[in-house]
Amino acid sequence: MAIENKLAEFITGVSYKSLGEDVKHEVKRRFIDALGVAYSSIDSPPALKIKKMIGLYPGNAKIIGMGTSSPDYSAFLNSLFIRYMDFNDTYLSLEPLHPSDMFGPLVTLSSIFNKTGKDLITAAAVGYEIGTRLCDSTSLRAKGYDHVNFTEIAMAAALSRLLEFDESQTINAISIAVVPHVALRQPRVGDLTMWKAGAAANSARNSVFGTLATLYGFTSPTEPLSGKMGFKNIVAPDMDFSKLEGSKVNGIMRTYVKKYPVEYHAMAAVEASLKLVNDIDLHHTDSIEVYTYEAAVSILADKEKWHPENKETADHSLPFIIASTLVNKDFWVNNYNDIRNKQISELMGKIHVTELKEFTEQYPDKLPIRLEAKCNGKKVESEIEIPRGHYKNPMDDREIESKFVRLTGITDSLKDMWTMEDREVSELV
Repeated sequence: MAIENKLAEFITGVSYKSLGEDVKHEVKRRFIDALGVAYSSIDSPPALKIKKMIGLYPGNAKIIGMGTSSPDYSAFLNSLFIRYMDFNDTYLSLEPLHPSDMFGPLVTLSSIFNKTGKDLITAAAVGYEIGTRLCDSTSLRAKGYDHVNFTEIAMAAALSRLLEFDESQTINAISIAVVPHVALRQPRVGDLTMWKAGAAANSARNSVFGTLATLYGFTSPTEPLSGKMGFKNIVAPDMDFSKLEGSKVNGIMRTYVKKYPVEYHAMAAVEASLKLVNDIDLHHTDSIEVYTYEAAVSILADKEKWHPENKETADHSLPFIIASTLVNKDFWVNNYNDIRNKQISELMGKIHVTELKEFTEQYPDKLPIRLEAKCNGKKVESEIEIPRGHYKNPMDDREIESKFVRLTGITDSLKDMWTMEDREVSELV
């Protein structure tokens, strides 16, 4: 049996009743987390650009925190809201992923087809499962391709389950989503742009179109992954299809929530910096040596990251994140207003980042980082192995709620989201 058929058989076989209670609850936590980040991004610079186009895309699909539009526009904007702050959840394996990006298109199609919280929970659990399995199968980053290729497949899988597609329809939706839209990694190197968030939003748009085209009978290749010119043979020859097999639906339980609005490889850096704030004299700091693992170095410490010009680059800059945390004694969304802060810039110049092979060998089971600061001839240091929010050190429900409230100022809708099962999704956003 081809891998596409095995995946489709698995996807169509998942039901709300078959999900573990821990998985159902975790989906609610991630939905709350994603909505909080989305609300905080509604008037962000890239969202304001895209919102200028809304009159060109009339329709009845729900936009988070706003009105309605066409399905493709709704899916793009919803996922852009969720992704822009770089504050939604993460999975780290051979390839990283931001799985809660998929709530954008799920909200879109749920609103059109009057789906309930139960429907969304089931679909999201499927999407997380497929997304994490794909990330376990190969690295796209090392090959120059973007992780949103896996996001797109996971989104199409989730939407197929949402609309209760059969196996052939599920394969078809995945095929239309991924075959024409293989994404390059260029948006994540050097100086970053709005497309860092736009890439996931575009995957959402593609997956919604592929799902709707499938619903109305438009056909696509039946072997998008395994075919002669399919994803494995062209993009990732080392892709391990055995990682895509299995019957368990618990991938979401191995993913991570963000406590701070930074790229996940910098999460431990914020915590390590906060441990130093009362011990370090910033006015007499000679140097700060940062030791961490390869992925953190290659993603967050290339030369452009010492001179960030925008938020997109700053949230992927290990020197900025460390310096800003030390100066502000906190790291929140308002820290990005300090990109040109002179004190932060000067401190960044004293930061050096080095890979430690022993730390690289611990990744991704641990995300270790060690800071060693020299001040007035003395050395102070701190080390974090597993940051808060990692599935081995999870944030509790109260912390999830606190993050939502701090981002939005909203408290009255939380009860509805915790009891979302029989509510229509469009009523929750």
